[in-house]
Amino acid sequence: MNRSKQAWWRGQRGEWFVIAQFALFLLIVLGPRTVAGLPPWPAVISHFASSVGMGFLALGGLVSLIAALHLGSNLTPLPHPKEGATLVVTGMYRFVRHPIYLGVILMAAGFALVVQGWLTLVEALALVVFFDIKSRREEIWLAEHFPDYAAYQQRVRKLIPFIY
Repeated sequence: MNRSKQAWWRGQRGEWFVIAQFALFLLIVLGPRTVAGLPPWPAVISHFASSVGMGFLALGGLVSLIAALHLGSNLTPLPHPKEGATLVVTGMYRFVRHPIYLGVILMAAGFALVVQGWLTLVEALALVVFFDIKSRREEIWLAEHFPDYAAYQQRVRKLIPFIY
């Protein structure tokens, strides 16, 4: 059976990653902000955290949007590349292999800073771990699909430009 024609619930193209990602987004946005007994964020950093958070939200949205537009018809919510896709290594992809993930991480961190929830901050950190795990599987498929991907991996960092 053709891989693209298999039932989605088998997860052959990473469908379960998308479902888990959506659940984590819901947890970050709609879940509890803190744990009973934890103090509120200190007043001395409260305003600063909110301002930085708004900046992260805007920057993350912009990074994700530009990266998605640059992918064009290659864009898919699934970690498995589309049939006929081309390897994009220009634009945002010159600086980081997964700029959409970077943008979403920035937005999640920004949201946590704006709502100033200890638990929301932990959930945003969990998103970083999730994207690291998801990108590992995605990169196996990308390396299978694109012969030049290994060289690209050597040149460009995965999630944080110039760092990781």
